[in-house]
Amino acid sequence: MKELVRPARLAPGARVAVVAPSGPVPEERLQAGLDVLRGWDLDPVVAPHVLDRHGEFTYLAGADAHRADDLQAAWCDPAVDAVLCARGGYGVQRMTDLLDWDAMRAAGPKVFVGFSDITALHEAFANRLGLVTLHGPMAAGIDFIKNARAQEHLRATLFAPETVRTITSGGTALVPGRARGITLGGCLCLLAADLGTPHARPSARGGLLCLEDVGEETYRLDRYLTQLLRAGWLDGVRGVLLGSWKDCDPYPQVRALLVDRLGGLGVPVVEEFGFGHCEGALTIPFGVAAELDADSGTLTLEEPALR
Repeated sequence: MKELVRPARLAPGARVAVVAPSGPVPEERLQAGLDVLRGWDLDPVVAPHVLDRHGEFTYLAGADAHRADDLQAAWCDPAVDAVLCARGGYGVQRMTDLLDWDAMRAAGPKVFVGFSDITALHEAFANRLGLVTLHGPMAAGIDFIKNARAQEHLRATLFAPETVRTITSGGTALVPGRARGITLGGCLCLLAADLGTPHARPSARGGLLCLEDVGEETYRLDRYLTQLLRAGWLDGVRGVLLGSWKDCDPYPQVRALLVDRLGGLGVPVVEEFGFGHCEGALTIPFGVAAELDADSGTLTLEEPALR
């Protein structure tokens, strides 16, 4: 696994487009998020279909084609410096094949931020565009608009990435040790669902894999992890960082499963690293070379996430 292209950092006045590739977006939360971005001296623009609702499938933010059009138009607009997702939910997999990846590659690198269902786009941006992306809070996320830690870590990553080259989680080692690799990952269920698609990586070999999920029973988490193991997708992984498991079964039960399924990989594993569906979620760059120290609960990037 190789390092990916790092987009340029943002500067005051940068234009950022907000898109909704997945679920419907509450207008009041969108406005609160836009206020935060304006407070950072950014110029947020809202894509045309962000507040849409699908007429039949209410879990979607409008039609697949419209969600894809918004993302592609924002990405290919030379006046836009970054694309921020409004929220997750479900829907990315329905629209990913509608994107013109050649046109998006020709548009050049820019900053992309999101998590949860956006995991499928992190994989696609890595695989199709060769681009570093940011697994971080979303513009209309309740965990973003009401949490200063989440805001400040994302802001530092966007504007002064050299100040957050070492990400300190306070997490503890499930399996001790140090490892170097390329960061990747996201929501566990999305990584399992993405297997076999033309947009997914063939494996996590050489990677420092970040995993988290939300609202899943333990047997489902078992199924996702077992699928990744059986498919050989975890062969050659260098280390594992575990984020939040919000609204899953009680953590001791989840923890026992994580030890059972991941402990045999023979690589460092750190738990409670503080990214994902949790308060004060840290922003984790994907596609950069880094060192994981499971014992100290730190991830040190070899270079800043953005140029």
